[in-house]
Amino acid sequence: MSVVHPSPTGLQPILKPQAHHAPGNFFTKYIFSTDHKIIAIQFLFTTLLMLIVGGALALAVRWQLAFPWESMPIVGPWLFSAEAGQISPEFYTMLFTMHATVMIFLVIIPILAGTFGNLLIPLMIGADDMAFPKLNMLSYWFIWPAIICFGMSFAYAGGPAAGWTAYPVLADLAQAAPGSGTAQTLWLLGVTFVGFSSMMGSINYMTTIINMRAPGMTFFRLPLTIWGLFITAILQAFALPVLTAGGFMQVTDRLLGTCFFYPSGLIINNADPTIGGGQPLLWQHLFWFYSHPAVYIMLLPVMGMISDMLSCMVRKPIFGYRPMIFSMSAIASLGFIVWGHHMFTSGMNPAVGMAFMVATMMIALPSAVKTFNWTATVWGGKVEFNTVTLNCIGFLSMFVVGGLSGIFMAAIPVDVYFHDTYFIVAHFHYVLFGATLFGVFAGIQFWFPKMFGRMMNEKLGKTHFLLTFIGANGTFFPMHFLGMQGMPRRYADPYLHGYLEHLLPMNQFMTISAILMGSAQILLFINIFYSMFFGPKAGRNPWNATTLEWTAPSPPPHGNFDEPPIVFHGPNEYAVHNGDKDFLMQTEKECEPPKPSDSETENNTDNDQETSS
Repeated sequence: MSVVHPSPTGLQPILKPQAHHAPGNFFTKYIFSTDHKIIAIQFLFTTLLMLIVGGALALAVRWQLAFPWESMPIVGPWLFSAEAGQISPEFYTMLFTMHATVMIFLVIIPILAGTFGNLLIPLMIGADDMAFPKLNMLSYWFIWPAIICFGMSFAYAGGPAAGWTAYPVLADLAQAAPGSGTAQTLWLLGVTFVGFSSMMGSINYMTTIINMRAPGMTFFRLPLTIWGLFITAILQAFALPVLTAGGFMQVTDRLLGTCFFYPSGLIINNADPTIGGGQPLLWQHLFWFYSHPAVYIMLLPVMGMISDMLSCMVRKPIFGYRPMIFSMSAIASLGFIVWGHHMFTSGMNPAVGMAFMVATMMIALPSAVKTFNWTATVWGGKVEFNTVTLNCIGFLSMFVVGGLSGIFMAAIPVDVYFHDTYFIVAHFHYVLFGATLFGVFAGIQFWFPKMFGRMMNEKLGKTHFLLTFIGANGTFFPMHFLGMQGMPRRYADPYLHGYLEHLLPMNQFMTISAILMGSAQILLFINIFYSMFFGPKAGRNPWNATTLEWTAPSPPPHGNFDEPPIVFHGPNEYAVHNGDKDFLMQTEKECEPPKPSDSETENNTDNDQETSS
């Protein structure tokens, strides 16, 4: 429960958490904590653990495509003893299903909204915590039932096998295929728990940003990181209930005998004809109405974070602050009216398809605004080529490649050919892995001192970036060529088709690149855990940044600030003369006059003597 207090400057009310006491014992401080910073760290370590799981599943998929029907080294005889260490076709479908599920629902969305949302929203707006601390705690703990459900699904026929999109009737009828039974039900329950977690966070973030901003922190003084998280929270609030409703409908189809998604007279595996009259395409409409905005849920926070980090690292104000806000808002708005471009091959009315095609192409416009603004920000700046800057540039390059390939698929005639080929896989990996995770790596390096009070190692960080960047492009860029050659997705052995046999060496090269990329993450983990205990101690503002979190101690105490901050400026006041500094923090009223140099002091002394004589 919260209460509204008047602002000391009368600029806006501040929502203060009521009965906001310091944590007591170990469990209330570190396990069932209501402190947003501890919850952010919990999300960080959980998602990094899931990154290992999702990456291992990806390497298993790549092994099968590079060395089909060969025994997987080390773990193959243990995991697949019945198949002499080989991955069976049925288990291959379960591998790519759970790889996508883990990476999307347990890594990218939680690390952005959970880790960076929890850490940065109160600190960047000048609040002492979230509006609803206990709801915040629950948003983290609802992730664990999802992890348990996804893990248990592997005990039933090997795991769910309908892909992360869970298309009926493969996902709707228990007798459809191996993995369509209890494993698929557990998968649906896991996605539901993730949805509850995201909804709790969404409510908390919107309430906190709207009602708990520090005095003087107007909406157009918010850092772009907060704008990205705020728009993401709105997307979750409006899109997530649709997926949740569709999930409940599919569960009732499976358990209660309803028939929302499967038609009558359907015969699968010689079973009796189904009694129904539902529409399999209905699920696609419900699923993609959420899941295309979900692409921007996984991208908009990074766009905001990159803007603030890049501005700091090049010592320039962000180019086009308000256009950046408007372009993020336009991307989110258009994201709700383009879901049909995932369904161009479903027999869609050509007039409806044309509307979706035009709307999809229009998303390129605000995306281009952001890209050119980032480029203009870097142009002429004092670029510091550290790990944060390199990862930001990695984000920009990967985002451009992924965005350009997306324009191809927006055109219906091209998408009909590319649909369900590896060209699609290349596109969304460039956007969701390449762009998003490079932004996450930059964010971890940048805000690590605020989380743990120590700096990360620069040499390890740069080496990690270089190996990851090379491995990512070596893995994902050749997928464009595979797609243009017509190689389909989701085939355990595409080389059964003679016209694809010549693609085996390219797949082997991609698998070696994927192993390099996966191995590089060992450096990230070493850097994080070593720096937590042995990294150089950081002061309040090691990056000479301008936003409010850098006025708090590192790490901030319970309640965050020594005294409530008051805001006087926007978030990116760089390249200014402020005494010995080239930046102006949001809490500073005005610039200090520049200190005169020695030559200026001598000249002024001579002038004074002449005047007196």
